[in-house]
Amino acid sequence: MTAHKRTRGALAALGTVSLIALTACGNGGDAGDGGDGGSTGGGGFEPGNVTMIVPFAAGGGSDIAGRATAAGFEEVSDATITVRNIDGGSGAVGYSEFLGEAGNGNVLLATETALIALPATQDVEFTYEDFTPIMMLGEDYTLIVVNADSELQTCPDLVEKAKSEGADVGISGATGLDNIVFTLMEEETGASFNRVPFESGAELLTALLGGQVEAISVNPGEVSGQIESGDVRPLCAAAQERYEYEMLADVETAAEQGIDVSFAQFRGVLAPGDISEEARDYWIGVGEEFVETDAYTEYIESNMMQPTAAFGDDFTAVLEENDRILREVVGQQ
Repeated sequence: MTAHKRTRGALAALGTVSLIALTACGNGGDAGDGGDGGSTGGGGFEPGNVTMIVPFAAGGGSDIAGRATAAGFEEVSDATITVRNIDGGSGAVGYSEFLGEAGNGNVLLATETALIALPATQDVEFTYEDFTPIMMLGEDYTLIVVNADSELQTCPDLVEKAKSEGADVGISGATGLDNIVFTLMEEETGASFNRVPFESGAELLTALLGGQVEAISVNPGEVSGQIESGDVRPLCAAAQERYEYEMLADVETAAEQGIDVSFAQFRGVLAPGDISEEARDYWIGVGEEFVETDAYTEYIESNMMQPTAAFGDDFTAVLEENDRILREVVGQQ
């Protein structure tokens, strides 16, 4: 097996790693008030004024997840949760501030795969091991999307344009995980895309609609309204199978179009490191109640995600496996 194929295989494995880890486990700052509070499901802990940090700008997939989770957690608990966006550095600024909240059970963070990618690709002061995994909400695949009036009809069309005359593609941060999809496409096809970095999915969409980029790689929930209105159009889905959701059921996978690429990112919730067991158990219990609500189902379905929820140690196992594979890809084992 060539190095090229090994890299592509490891990257593609990120699309299924969460399910594998869950199966294995099944078988076996204006942040919140300082310190742990005292209880519903957590014994000696009661939440104070809680902050949900979103380490990206408003309007993107992380912001949507953070706000939906904050509202859902409020619904099933005594917590009052304020969402705070701390963007910059492809998520690094928000995670770094969150690192300083160690021991504070009244701060949460809406996390996704940047938690793994940033330490693997940049010199940052944190890894996932510095935080307390609470729950994984589910998995989010990506779409390659263009303006509705674009001449491009398929992902191979985008590849051919990149080869023949160049193609500008938007990514959410210089090391954003949507960038992996374009990297996979490059390794699979030999094309080379011109990357234009932005800080959030909302900024990506604005750039696409404004004609600043040819295509973007985004999660369905970030563009569902624009797809429905006809302003943008998916070329393909970087998913293992077609979506079952009606809006996307006719969108071919990249593999169906001859480009063997798929990628899923997790979305979840972290607490700071060094919180009490009571606080950890409290928030895990809240998460377990949240996934039984209509609000959770609405979030998953409206954003066209896969409902692969996991809690506590099971979520930790997902993070461990994602970290192992991504570090293999970037040569930092």
